[in-house]
Amino acid sequence: MENEHQPRLRSVVSYVKRGGRMTVGQQRAWDELWPKVGRTVGDLPAGTLDFTAWFGREAPVMLEIGSGMGETTSQLAAAAPELNYVAAEVYDPGLGQLMLRAEKLGVENLRLLHGDAVVLLTEHVEPDTLHGVRLFFPDPWPKKKHHKRRIVSPSFAALVASRLAPGGTFHMATDWENYAEQMLEVCSAEPALRNRYDGWAPRPEWRPVTKFEQRADVEGRVSHDLIFEKR
Repeated sequence: MENEHQPRLRSVVSYVKRGGRMTVGQQRAWDELWPKVGRTVGDLPAGTLDFTAWFGREAPVMLEIGSGMGETTSQLAAAAPELNYVAAEVYDPGLGQLMLRAEKLGVENLRLLHGDAVVLLTEHVEPDTLHGVRLFFPDPWPKKKHHKRRIVSPSFAALVASRLAPGGTFHMATDWENYAEQMLEVCSAEPALRNRYDGWAPRPEWRPVTKFEQRADVEGRVSHDLIFEKR
């Protein structure tokens, strides 16, 4: 865990803090829905975040990192009411849109966190507790000089593994071949993780097709899934 003598934020992060004007609907979601379902990582009190109290029930916690505009996330949360589904995202309009989508679907088991997922995991998630972590189509940083910004690194794999409960899963998907190979290499080298498959995982039918996956298919790129579990 980081402490008061260590920097709170990393010098190299895996995302760009994008701007973007919110629609009227997205702003309404922030005004009306955020106070109930959302929190900002930087404003969380020190120590472990009590997911049971926040959701008002005890249930397995699934963390999705990078929910984008929320189309996939809202569907996944709706399809798994037995989970306490948590989405971490840095893009304000994306969180607004996710709240709108979840409201339309009548989703009750979703909570949102605005900010750096690495800080969240490091400072506010208790070890050996998460049912799963999902990372679908993260920023690929395709230029070689930017590969250091990719979120999947040895230190990140170790962090995720430490927060998963035994048997918990780390599910990744990307349409960039080079990044998929990096994910496979990095997670295979993490002693606390075991690949559930011999290489790539079959594409789960339950994972909705994202706009990134549709674009990749048009551009001739193959999407890969990887599912590792905590030993």
